[in-house]
Amino acid sequence: MNTVQAVHRRGPLLALLVSLRPKQWTKNLLLFAGLLFTLDQHHTLHQFQWAVLGFLLFSLLSSVVYLINDLADRDSDCNHPKKCRRPIASGELSPPLAITAAVLLGILSLSASFALGTRFGAAALLYFLLTLSYTFRFKHIVLLDVLTLAGGFVLRAMAGAIVIGVSISSWLILCTLMLALFLGLSKRRAELISTRQTGTLGTRRILDEYSPEMLDQMIVIVTSACLMSYALYTISSPTAQKHHYLMATIPFVIYGIFRYLYLMHRHDLGESPDAVLVEDRPMLLNILLWGLTTGLIISHGAEKLLAIIPH
Repeated sequence: MNTVQAVHRRGPLLALLVSLRPKQWTKNLLLFAGLLFTLDQHHTLHQFQWAVLGFLLFSLLSSVVYLINDLADRDSDCNHPKKCRRPIASGELSPPLAITAAVLLGILSLSASFALGTRFGAAALLYFLLTLSYTFRFKHIVLLDVLTLAGGFVLRAMAGAIVIGVSISSWLILCTLMLALFLGLSKRRAELISTRQTGTLGTRRILDEYSPEMLDQMIVIVTSACLMSYALYTISSPTAQKHHYLMATIPFVIYGIFRYLYLMHRHDLGESPDAVLVEDRPMLLNILLWGLTTGLIISHGAEKLLAIIPH
């Protein structure tokens, strides 16, 4: 009762902001992948601005889907020990206000996306439709739920390449897909363990179709594929042919995945991948070092990287 009362102290605007879930906008950082891996090309200031604008537009689109998802899951969220605190489920944010905000933000973000270019607008629209199909259909179908989520990550990466006008690499799609499947399966495992511990398994029918043992087998397969895909990218891709020292970034990827598995198995994390990637300091430092190393290798070559390493 105290929790509900504390939640209701927030006004409707603050409740709306919470429902937009800005913390999960970190997922849309994938839009910068195309920019990061083409730093050796000549980019104009406008391309950097378009990448930032693309990130913001996809963040707004994802927030629209979160609002729609919370509206659709209002009844089931009320019976969940954590999701019952969401503004719509708790009654803090009224459905009419949530619907109005979703419509206005959806029209604004999609219109602005097409203003950036037809291809980018089409990618944004496809992402929006895919995530909506997940909310109303695919999240209730075993395996397709995880594959649909992974497809959303792939579309983010593709949109990032489209908005700055560079070619969409098959390696970008493959590596993004494997990483997204890894995160999606890990999230399902964490959700399944959590609902079993709290005795609320019936609130998510799709979780009845999974078992920890089956998910662990899938995670092992996807983990291996993810590491191998990235390793092959740093060796065999056209980018790797120009930047041989790109292999130096492999240890960061290995550590990141192993660290995530450690947090999932030993600390029962993984239900919120965005929180793990941002709030865990070793993980955050590892990501920053990976990005810095990758950027230096691609933008300035191995000589720049070696020059900053003390002898």
